[in-house]
Order: sequence, then structure tokens, then C-alpha cells
Amino acid sequence: MATKCGKCGPGYPSPLEAMKGPREELVYLPCIYRNTGTEAPDYLATVDVNPKSPQYSQVIHRLPMPNLKDELHHSGWNTCSSCFGDSTKSRTKLVLPSLISSRVYVVDVATEPRAPKLHKVIEPKEIHAKCDLGYLHTSHCLASGEVMISAVGDPKGNSKGGFVLLDGETFEVKGTWERPGGAAPMGYDFWYQPRHNVMISTEWAAPNVFRDGFNPADVEAGLYGQRLHVWDWQRHERVQTLTLQDGLIPLEIRFLHNPAADQGFVGCALGSNIQRFYKNQGGTWSVEKVIQVPPKKVKGWILPEMPSLITDILLSLDDRFLYFSNWLHGDLRQYDISDPKRPRLAGQIFLGGSIVKGGPVQVLEDQELKCQPEPLVVKGKRVAGGPQMIQLSLDGTRLYVTTSLYSAWDKQFYPDLIREGSVMLQIDVDTVRGGLKLNPNFLVDFGKEPLGPALAHELRYPGGDCTSDIWL
Repeated sequence: MATKCGKCGPGYPSPLEAMKGPREELVYLPCIYRNTGTEAPDYLATVDVNPKSPQYSQVIHRLPMPNLKDELHHSGWNTCSSCFGDSTKSRTKLVLPSLISSRVYVVDVATEPRAPKLHKVIEPKEIHAKCDLGYLHTSHCLASGEVMISAVGDPKGNSKGGFVLLDGETFEVKGTWERPGGAAPMGYDFWYQPRHNVMISTEWAAPNVFRDGFNPADVEAGLYGQRLHVWDWQRHERVQTLTLQDGLIPLEIRFLHNPAADQGFVGCALGSNIQRFYKNQGGTWSVEKVIQVPPKKVKGWILPEMPSLITDILLSLDDRFLYFSNWLHGDLRQYDISDPKRPRLAGQIFLGGSIVKGGPVQVLEDQELKCQPEPLVVKGKRVAGGPQMIQLSLDGTRLYVTTSLYSAWDKQFYPDLIREGSVMLQIDVDTVRGGLKLNPNFLVDFGKEPLGPALAHELRYPGGDCTSDIWL
């Protein structure tokens, strides 16, 4: 097999080869205490997901960060499958950017994978001074050996969509990826596709707008994002801006995994839709809406209509299925994207949410459901919140889910989540006919953590996964 060539770098030679990789046995996920009332640092939890292990579905290690109120968010690697051809590279460090403090923690996960340890801390003042950026979001490794982290704002919390470059060996801050003065007006997530000389980034809002909670008036005032930014990968310049119709708050963006593909999808949170972006014959890019989740007319909520709030999306490594979470409505969906222009619903499961029976919200009109879903109880625990971050096993048969979005919004929309902590669940996936089924024997209850209920966020496997690895 190619993965045993002896001269390979990290990861796999192709997405389809990655699907043959070993079953995941560990998951790393950041756990947040900001806005929970617990005065303790965020930490990196290690969860055992090996069904043969006596510690199956348990937190087996916690690595606390040395500071308070960082709001750890989306992690990445020092290197990934983009460096597969370089035998000098190995996936040994997990890079943890902080959304609020702008710190970056580099964690050694190779020396003892079941008990990671802190390797380096990059302080905000260095990032502020060298990049004039802050409020860090997504981390991706590059084939150059560098690590790139997107920023949502400048050091003062104004919106600014720039990118911090770190040396992948020393983790020294090298400066910005984009040319001086070339940042986008807003930032959030990004994905690159070198064969098409392109990177595309998304928009949330200025940190000063979202930091302390969601105000509907900010939407009316146009303070939330609605655009995709297309960058020339070689020149590090923004070459096109795409305004999304009905696409408010485009968050997670994913190209198809096939490195030759010239299209992908973005989840628009407040627009509650999925938009497909694609390359035109002339080399420019376009976007079209391909999935719309209708809002529900409700009583007992902050607005008369409740959007689904699509907060995370991912694609299976064979580019056959698209998965996304509706954090407010409470369902997780699987779409067959064999024809990317016409996604077809293949599976759906409700995992809590705001419209469950017996809660404060009454649904008055629903275009999709005949009745409100039942609350979810797993191993005696009633699940608070709704499905949020998702991660798929390499072979596509298991989907892991956590329920925390962002601590200030958790506190506003799901107060029970603050009191009871988030959970991690596992869904079995039918990859032949389509379909999603809860694994009733798997539950990680972060409401029972030693220092108090915690908010668990994004999920990473030590060997890489379908939201961190990019192939060239």
C-alpha cells in the first residue's frame, strides 16, 4: 500500500486512501469554561472512542491551558496530508487558536497520544504586533510547511478577515499570508484548492458584534456577513467577492475532497441554507443555493420565526455525502451529493434542539414536521442544546456530535447547556442507502467534569480527519 512506502509524510496520498485508514480510537476536543460561571481555564479533553476499551466513551485526560477565558475554538495540525510527499514531516502537534484571547496553544500529541502536553504558547501581543490581527478562528497546515490561521478581527475587535502565518516547526509568527493592506472586510473560515490556484474564505461578524451575544438588530443593521471572498492562492490577493442571496452568516466552507474538484459547499447559519460554489469556464467563481431549511413559526422564543441555524457542515471523503447540523431546530442531516447541483436528503435525526415537546417553545406552523420532536435522553441524560460540531470517521460510517456553539450564544439560546454541560454523541451512518441512527451506548457527559459543567466543541482524530486534511 502507498501508505507503507517508507518515504511518506503525514496523512494519506488521497481521500479515497484515507477511507481505508484505521478506525479512530481517540478524539481530542477543546472544552470551554468562559461564560459558564466556572473560573477555570479551557482545556483539551482526550476521549477514548475504542469500543473494545474499558474506558470507551470516557474522558481519559484533560490538559488545562495556563490562562482563563481563551474560548478555544477550531484546531488544526502542524502538518497534514498536504505534506504527504515530504518524509521529513510528521503530524505531531495540534494547533489550538483562541477565538477571544487571540492566543495560540501548540500541543504535543505525539509523545503520549493519550495524554497530550503543552508544547508552546504564542501570546496575543506577538500576533497583534506582527499581523495587526486578533480573534483567531480556523487553523490549516500548508504544503509549504507553514500553519495558517484565519482571523475574525483586528486587535480592537473590529472586523478584519486576515490570515496569520506560523512556521510549522518553530511556530514563530511570520506575519500575514495576505499582502499588506489586503485583508478582507470580514473573516471566519477558509479552504484552499491549489490545483485551481484558489482559496475561499467566509464571514461571521466583527468580534465586537458577536462577542457578548446575538442581537437581531445587528442583522438589520447589516453587521453580519453575507459574502465569500475568492483569493488567488499564488499571489495571496483577493480577486473576487461573491454576495450570497439569502446567505446570511456563511460559516463553515468545504471544497470537495478530490483535489481536482472545482466546487464545494458553504453552510449559511442565519440563512439556514447550503450554497454550492463553483468555477466558471472563464476562471471566475459563482454560487447558487442548493438546500433551504424552512423556518418554523413559533411562540415563546425571541423571534416569531425560528431559523434552523446551520452551524457545521462536512463532506465524506468520497464526496458522496454532505452532513450538517441545525443547531436551533435540533436535527442533523445527511444529503446525497452524487449530483452536487441537486442534493437529495438521505438521512435525518433529531438530537435535542429548541422545539422539543415540553419546552418553552410552541411551534405554530411547520413546513416539515407534523409534531414537535421528543426530547433526547441517552443513558438517562436528557440532552441540552442541539447538535453542533460534527466529525465523520474516515470510512464514513460513524458521525460524532457535540452540542456547544460558542459560549456567549450557548448561554443566550440554551441556558440549560451552561447548567448541565454539553455532550458528545455518536451516530451510526448507513453509507449504502443513507440513514442516521443514534448509538445508545455512547455518551460523553461534560456536565460531570471535575471542575463543573463544560462546553465541548470541535472534534479531531490524531491521524487527521475530513475537516482538517487537504489534498494536493
